[in-house]
Amino acid sequence: MSLLIPATLILAAMPLWAKGAPEKGTFTLGMVSITVNDSSNARFIQGATDAAKKMGWEVVVIDAHGNADEANAAFQNLTLRGANAIIDLVFPVSSLGAGLKAADDAGVVVGTWGGGLGGKVAATNGTGGIQAQPIVEQMVKDMGGKGSILALTYHAGQVARERENILDGIVAKYPDIKVTKNEVRIPGYLQDGAEFASAWLASHPAGSEPLAIWGSWDDPALGAISTMKQQGRQDVKVYGQNGNVDAIVAVKDGWMTATAWAAVEEEGRVMVETLDAAIKAGKDWKPKAVEVPVVVVNASTITDFLKQHPDADGK
Repeated sequence: MSLLIPATLILAAMPLWAKGAPEKGTFTLGMVSITVNDSSNARFIQGATDAAKKMGWEVVVIDAHGNADEANAAFQNLTLRGANAIIDLVFPVSSLGAGLKAADDAGVVVGTWGGGLGGKVAATNGTGGIQAQPIVEQMVKDMGGKGSILALTYHAGQVARERENILDGIVAKYPDIKVTKNEVRIPGYLQDGAEFASAWLASHPAGSEPLAIWGSWDDPALGAISTMKQQGRQDVKVYGQNGNVDAIVAVKDGWMTATAWAAVEEEGRVMVETLDAAIKAGKDWKPKAVEVPVVVVNASTITDFLKQHPDADGK
């Protein structure tokens, strides 16, 4: 799903060095996003930007288009530009060696959203497994411990990897559940989800066995739902994580069985506040996870959820 972000926030359209150095005395926060077109990335960016601007910080956002090489280059360019803090959105720290070294050499504090801790990273949140656990547990229960699952995976993102590990660990306890895995791309996850679902549905007819589609985040599963709608296949249960607007609507309309909603804007605010604390603490700072609880949204909880979060479905 595509969510527009104010153009003033997206500076990837030209090299950072073309923008000039930050004004003297300005504190600059850089954010390197795996894709700004994903609604959860956009929500995190908005929350972090709001918190940063309250502190008087300037914000620079770079879209790395799902490419770790672009992410490393973004880290290096941000440090050259004089950034004081950088947040990595979803890229695992293991894929950011060059970028993290550049930040460390320049004394830049780093946080990750869904990227984990490692190296000199000061803080992390948005851990993927936290959202996947209750969703996968509900899925195998809904299936009665048997049947077939189409899993739409993504190995370049730490969050997706962690969620897939949860899926593997839980499903391993159910020998009567068969899993087919297909890797989606960034960009292209909606289209991939639709195409993989089309092929999988053709070999799994309605009424043959309990069937489910699981996305390592909402959007690939939403792509699968678009195919299900075309084919009139409401026999398949669908599960996602992140709780973006389209996923909440899909739960409300009965097409998505469950998603795990995260207060992503709050995660962005918490991360900025945590990095500010880390900077002030200096060498006394200890790396930490600053997680924000998630909420399972399904048929039995959607009404109460929307009463508590009336904007979650975009209305």
